[in-house]
Amino acid sequence: GRRRACAFSKHKQVTVFGAAICFVVVFSLYLMLDHLQLDHSKNNPSSGGQLSVLQDKIDHLERLLSENNEIIANIRDSVINLRESVKDSKRVLEAGNMSQGSLEMLPSPPLVVPIDSEDCQFSARPYTKSAGGVQMSDVYDLLAFDNPDGGVWKQGFDIAYNENEWDQEPLQVFVVPHSHNDPGWLKTFDDYFHDQTQHILNNMVVKLHEDNRRKMIWSEVSYFAKWWDNIDDQKRDAVKSLINTGQLEIATGGWVMPDEANTHYFALIDQLLEGHQWLERNLGVKPKTGWAVDPFGHSPTQTYLLKQSGLSNMLIQRVHYSIKKHFSSQKTLEFFWRQNWEKDPSTDILCHMMPFYSYDVPHTCGPDPKICCQFDFKRLPGGRISCPWRVPPQAITDNNIQERAHLLLDQYRKKSKLFQSKVLLVPLGDDFRYTEALEWDQQFQNYQRLFDYMNSHPELHVKAQFGTISDYFEALRSSIASSTSGSLALPVVNGDFFTYADRDDHYWSGYFTSRPFYKRVDRVLESHLRAAEILYSLALAEMRRFGKSNNFPAVESYKLLTAARRNLGLFQHHDAIAGTGKDWVVVDYGTRLFKSILSVKRVMVSSVHWLILKDKQTFSHDPSNLFLQMDDIQPAQDALPRKTVLKLSANPISLVIFNPVEQARTSVVTVYVNRHKVQVLNSHGHPVTAQVSAVWEETNRASTEVPALALAVYQLSESQELHAAAAQYVFQQQGKHLSVNGAHQFRVSTHQDPTTPFSIENAHIQLWSSPYTGLLETSLQLKDGLEQQIKVEFAWYGTTSNKDKSGAYLFLPDGEARPYTPSQAPVVRVTKGPVFSEVTTTFTHITHTLRLYNVQGVEGQSVEISNSVDIRGEFNHEIAMRITSDLNSKDRFFTDHNGFQVIQPRKTMRKLPLQANFYPMSSMVYLQDSGSRLTLLTGQALGAASLKSGQLEVIMDRRLNQDDNRGLGQGVLDNKITANCFRLLLEKRTPSAFRFFFLHVKFLFGGHLKPNERSVFFPSLLSHTTFTYLNHPFIPMATSVDFSAIPLSPYSPLHSSLPCDIDLVNLRTIQSKDEGGGPSAEAALILHRKGFDCRFSNRNTGLLCTTTLPCRLLFQPSTMPTTDLTQLLRGLSWWCVWLGE
Repeated sequence: GRRRACAFSKHKQVTVFGAAICFVVVFSLYLMLDHLQLDHSKNNPSSGGQLSVLQDKIDHLERLLSENNEIIANIRDSVINLRESVKDSKRVLEAGNMSQGSLEMLPSPPLVVPIDSEDCQFSARPYTKSAGGVQMSDVYDLLAFDNPDGGVWKQGFDIAYNENEWDQEPLQVFVVPHSHNDPGWLKTFDDYFHDQTQHILNNMVVKLHEDNRRKMIWSEVSYFAKWWDNIDDQKRDAVKSLINTGQLEIATGGWVMPDEANTHYFALIDQLLEGHQWLERNLGVKPKTGWAVDPFGHSPTQTYLLKQSGLSNMLIQRVHYSIKKHFSSQKTLEFFWRQNWEKDPSTDILCHMMPFYSYDVPHTCGPDPKICCQFDFKRLPGGRISCPWRVPPQAITDNNIQERAHLLLDQYRKKSKLFQSKVLLVPLGDDFRYTEALEWDQQFQNYQRLFDYMNSHPELHVKAQFGTISDYFEALRSSIASSTSGSLALPVVNGDFFTYADRDDHYWSGYFTSRPFYKRVDRVLESHLRAAEILYSLALAEMRRFGKSNNFPAVESYKLLTAARRNLGLFQHHDAIAGTGKDWVVVDYGTRLFKSILSVKRVMVSSVHWLILKDKQTFSHDPSNLFLQMDDIQPAQDALPRKTVLKLSANPISLVIFNPVEQARTSVVTVYVNRHKVQVLNSHGHPVTAQVSAVWEETNRASTEVPALALAVYQLSESQELHAAAAQYVFQQQGKHLSVNGAHQFRVSTHQDPTTPFSIENAHIQLWSSPYTGLLETSLQLKDGLEQQIKVEFAWYGTTSNKDKSGAYLFLPDGEARPYTPSQAPVVRVTKGPVFSEVTTTFTHITHTLRLYNVQGVEGQSVEISNSVDIRGEFNHEIAMRITSDLNSKDRFFTDHNGFQVIQPRKTMRKLPLQANFYPMSSMVYLQDSGSRLTLLTGQALGAASLKSGQLEVIMDRRLNQDDNRGLGQGVLDNKITANCFRLLLEKRTPSAFRFFFLHVKFLFGGHLKPNERSVFFPSLLSHTTFTYLNHPFIPMATSVDFSAIPLSPYSPLHSSLPCDIDLVNLRTIQSKDEGGGPSAEAALILHRKGFDCRFSNRNTGLLCTTTLPCRLLFQPSTMPTTDLTQLLRGLSWWCVWLGE
């Protein structure tokens, strides 16, 4: 009876859908024909007008046809889904009859992910360059990147002017005193503070109050907050007075001045939020202008975040010297920086690019550093530093003031010729300046004498003064507004400023990879901190609903979160995550990250304990005997984490799994147990598919499905029978006989045919690996027949034999990479099982694993690549992973910006040295041709390139025996055993036929593809989600034996998954304004809507989400935190980031 009922229901559904298909086709075609009618009553337009009308009609036709095809495909796939679900039910019933217990029925991902057509409009629109705009990729194409001697301005050109140029509009000069305080570099953060920074800030309060004409800017809130905690109320009031009078400005307001290449946008937002919240809470100020004089290249992600946080202006410094020269010659050093995806000025921020080599005094007053150094009065004779040009400064006296003022004014005038306006910025500072009271007097008194002289001589047509950075921008904006007939029109610039070079072929692409161990730890802390923030906020909301918190450690946990936020923020500093600090400074950073990981784990354990208890009355927090234990332990700051072993018995222990992402997912969970006979049950008591693997540092794995942001509960116990499937193994070492010991519970064999490739597969992918190396040779995408030749190999880079060599900052290779050839044949191990299959190769320096997951979710769609790298015994070597394919990518590839931005097109340029073609890869890099896209997603920031068509290259570690003469004073010799993790995703592209038709018609009309018709490239929806899963894996934690009898309940705070294109960046509880540093009743919900490329199939993706859902439906009513968003977002509009909205 049941079979007949199912068959009948199936037939009924097909009949109804068949009618729907017929209706939709007719209706949609009618709409298309209706909109294609031409009005012949009007005069014939010009060919250009015809082209415009035709383009509009084609675009509309394409959209309607796409919608129609999508509707039909969805209906067809729904029928297929129904048919397959009936087959699956039949198979499950049959399997259930054969087994001893019922199987867990995980919900299968839909065959088709519903995507609203409106969600594709953002990524479908072409990039449009504004009139007179500048696209940085065009600038790179234009420039020769030669380096002729420019005279006194070595990297520039001679500058001339007429004396009467300022007769009608005087030159306004703003000299901006600053002190760049690195939160760690040659000294640790604490040592710098005690030795220098606290003295700078103490002197600042005194010296600025001595003369109200004096000004100062400060950037690093991390130092300011530490100093604030150690000063009395009287000094605090004095600081507030200086801010209120405009003598002191806090620029940017972040916890640090962050690196912009290796940082992920979660951490960029978090450190900016921590700094801004501190400023609002303690000083009541909101920054207006960004100040970034030392990051080694600049990203538009930081620009966007500053704009969204309310800043209007920004300054940048470290830009390629050829780019600076070009912008200087075009007078475009001041510009509006706009995001690539945006057509209107909504994302514009007014940016000033400093024109010369450095931000120190010799390179800021004008083009001649020999003269400018004479106006750095800290270098007066008798001091500890002097001018390298051997012409010392002179104290300003009545006898020399005329000559000195004219000499300085000449530099001011020459510098002003590089800009369109008559408003000039002159920074006055350097690293850790103004430490001593004497320097304050030397600089401020001598400059004030010069200003007084200049301002008292009207024939000089100059007004010079101390100012803040915002004083300068206010004057600049006023000059722009008052310019007649648009004579002062600043350009719009799109793009980024990577890769930075400060001279010759010295490209700063080495720091994209330096100290990769800590780059990975940074990502782990980001993921753990985010998970802890979410769980803590949800636990507080639940406690308010329950009305009682027992002894939940709310304040203690919040202090741990605050410390972790600040340690993570500190590591975003441009000499921290960049890997460019002294060895002991790196240890200090690592120790902070390590302690913070331990701290946020405690917060997670306490929060989960509350959330999963069935009886909240039984909650009791005992810090010496925690209810839950995390399943891994990192023994030290410089060691890889290792799994804890769960000791099983007949009494089950509870395994709690937290899904930290905003969509339901099916993923593989890894735990270690002390028995190979293990049974895994879900919360309903049903068995879960599991695989038991051998003890060669491998794992036992269970495939689980957990709703979004939910906590699932499983039971693990020792079994008398083998309920979990045992993995099977094949070993191979070319030319040697292998014996395998200690794995008698498993089926183990040795490979008999050394010429036959190894093969592993799942429902979507089949891989073939070399029988000699175990490395990937071919990938076949089974689901759509797409076959691609893909090869993985490793290679060595050395360093040049020239005087200047590779170091922490610079990558100066000795030519192309040489193939990695191990001294002996590697051991290859092939693992096959129902949950995962993999090929692991052990080389001398690398343990390389290719893994396929046999799950229906997203993780079954890509190849997981894991590399454990150890080059501690090498001399001046850098090791790279190279992926070679037969994609016809030519000289193009694509990288991301901080895991946030639209993908940046890159062009491998033969006119540039090899090292110039490496770019930061913080989340992904991909190649594509007309038919396919190959994406490498990463779990840590590294440097990447595509030096040949179809090829990707990633530097995984660097060991360098010398300094590269950029101030660090040492090489990179503190290498660790480093784990790098990646996902390799192959996708089939489906380019628009109508787009090609339009281009063909335009060609017939004599048109050309202009820059404003270029596509903006985005990752696919599957690629976005794969990156999220890679960086936010399931978090398992187990109850200790003492608590195994306490009843637990799964917890799910959401009605349903968030849309696939929504990223829940954070759910962060805001600090109370009361003393004590505890939590308030407010929480910041930060969302990011991601642009995605719709030219990829939405079938068989494994996604358990859609792309459209109202935000009001996200949280269950009982768990939604009580939040006044109007008050919460006051002045911090970027807390909720909606990309593309």
